[in-house]
Amino acid sequence: MNKTKNDIEIMSPVGSYETLMAAIQGGAQSVYFGVGKLNMRSASTLNFSIDDLETIVNICNENKVKAYLTVNTVIYDHEMTEMKALVNKAKETGIHAIIATDLAVLQYAQSIGMEIHASTQLNISNIEAVKFFSAFCDVMVLARELSIEQTAFICRQIDEQNICGPSGKKVRIELFVHGALCMSISGKCYLSLHENNHSANRGACLQNCRRTYTVTDKETGYQLDIENEYIMSPKDLCTIHLLDKILDAGVTVLKIEGRARAPEYVKTVTRCYHEAVEAYFDKNYNQQRIAEWMEQLKQVYNRGFWSGYYLGEKLGEWSENYGSSATKQKVYIGKITNYFKKIGVAEILIETHSIETGQELLIIGPTTGVLEYPVHEIRLDDKPAVKAVKGQKCSIPLKTTVRKNDKIYRWEDRH
Repeated sequence: MNKTKNDIEIMSPVGSYETLMAAIQGGAQSVYFGVGKLNMRSASTLNFSIDDLETIVNICNENKVKAYLTVNTVIYDHEMTEMKALVNKAKETGIHAIIATDLAVLQYAQSIGMEIHASTQLNISNIEAVKFFSAFCDVMVLARELSIEQTAFICRQIDEQNICGPSGKKVRIELFVHGALCMSISGKCYLSLHENNHSANRGACLQNCRRTYTVTDKETGYQLDIENEYIMSPKDLCTIHLLDKILDAGVTVLKIEGRARAPEYVKTVTRCYHEAVEAYFDKNYNQQRIAEWMEQLKQVYNRGFWSGYYLGEKLGEWSENYGSSATKQKVYIGKITNYFKKIGVAEILIETHSIETGQELLIIGPTTGVLEYPVHEIRLDDKPAVKAVKGQKCSIPLKTTVRKNDKIYRWEDRH
């Protein structure tokens, strides 16, 4: 069946109201998030609570975006009551689907008529696994270790064998297209548990793999000569340059990793992939545009990029330094103290550093999302100025509505 752009879903990660709005601004068709401890980012500082579910669903419905709740950790017997209460709440508040790994979650969600999507930790790698999980799931993310050819075969078999999920519609295939990769198969890592008693499979990964290591021959005591000390830290997945092949393969859900990432990451990455999908269907997907998207993606958090295993590679590519290799950084400046909508002017309190004309700002807030603003004009005491410094209140012309207490950052090149 020939697909249209309306068949393609960009699924963005959110961990706060700021990133939720950023995903919507970037053009996401769906968002996924966790609450409490029964999700794979439970140790993250960015997590919603169960009381946020209704508000999140309302925001998503207003913007015609689907909301997916992750309940994708290993579940133990003493957590069954909590798990069922969470799934019940998801059903009650109108969450569109849950993303699950544990069979207990699959079984219970199915029993109450909740739509289910298969999590990456199910490691679905072949058509027989798709058939098995089609009894529970309408959408399945394939293992990140598969090649595009293997993915295309699975998609063809779903069509040819008419494999349908509980909804009665053909199973849709989801693929990770951008973000962090784990050193282990589909994220099933035990290193954090072994070293620190914090299980990655329970949402508490301490990312031991991202550290530097020295490799020593225990028999001789010699340190081995290796090119890179980050021997277990993969570069980030980036597929913007092979998105045409992914869509040609039959994938319809494009998943972006990064629930602990900042709002500008979520908006930028979502927007780039949204534009790439549009370009693919408009016959305007070309090397020039790919280069433009790559430059934008490099601006936000990344550990360097590679294509993952989708092109048939058997060995990972490793990051060359700790933390982000982003070409830009945000520097906190202050906050919005007032916005005068009738005249389109924002009042800013400079709490640290300074702002000058010619600089670029990011204004970030739970309702505002992410607003990029080039500074053309500054006024101090209603008089033109070229700079405002710590402790001063200044005003800038701003047609887009912002809110009191929205945070303001300088968006500048990283040195």
